[in-house]
Amino acid sequence: MALPMSISACRWGLRWDSWRSAPLSSRTFSRPAGACAPEPPFISDHSLPGKRCATIAPRSANLRSNQKEFFVMRFKNQLLATLVAGAALALPAAAQAQSVPGEGFVGVSAGYHDLGVDSDLQTTFAPLDIDDASPIFGVFAGYDVPIGTSMFAGLEGNYQFGTDAIDSEVGVSVRLGVRAPGGAKFYVRGGYQHLDLDPEEIVNIDLGGALTGIDDSDGDYLVGAGVDFPIGSKSMIRVNLDTIAFDTLRATAGVGLRF
Repeated sequence: MALPMSISACRWGLRWDSWRSAPLSSRTFSRPAGACAPEPPFISDHSLPGKRCATIAPRSANLRSNQKEFFVMRFKNQLLATLVAGAALALPAAAQAQSVPGEGFVGVSAGYHDLGVDSDLQTTFAPLDIDDASPIFGVFAGYDVPIGTSMFAGLEGNYQFGTDAIDSEVGVSVRLGVRAPGGAKFYVRGGYQHLDLDPEEIVNIDLGGALTGIDDSDGDYLVGAGVDFPIGSKSMIRVNLDTIAFDTLRATAGVGLRF
């Protein structure tokens, strides 16, 4: 409601328009003896608010303070509105992400690992019957997380034991792939694989412990590809073809559970 252009500021005759036209520093009210001065006319009615018995001080400092508080409050309100809007936009995305969780898996596998060194050893040790391959049996486990609508990335570890040229092997790899509409996962992977070898089985000679203390282990980077086929909602079968440093050839198949 607009202020009236002219109202009685107090009962001893000071008018609102004369008070408003006076310099800011001189806008004061003095009370006569035994009387009470009213509040300054910051009103929206023809009557003034309650009286107080005091001389009203210049209000320039108070005006500056009020303006500062107004802008601070306005900035806080704008910041709060921005945060609320950001949270409102983030909640649907978070809900969508939670609706497509990652997937863990664990299983057993078997295969065949050819070390690819028989031709070199056969040339060096012509009389020997070199056998540089071995069946392998073991376990695997890992976890995949979705990337977008159809891609995924994961981490996988494995342990295998052999019955011939390879005593055991262990490794870890990361994999990146795509999920087909039916649920099959096609992927490539890369990592590191460490092997413990059995030299006596490789050369087919009983050395009587002559190689005791000699380091018969080796390891290098592993790269490969594979596919996991779902069986029902909680199980799968898989096949993989890998190589270690492009020197060996390793083929495995397995069954597993998904969770």
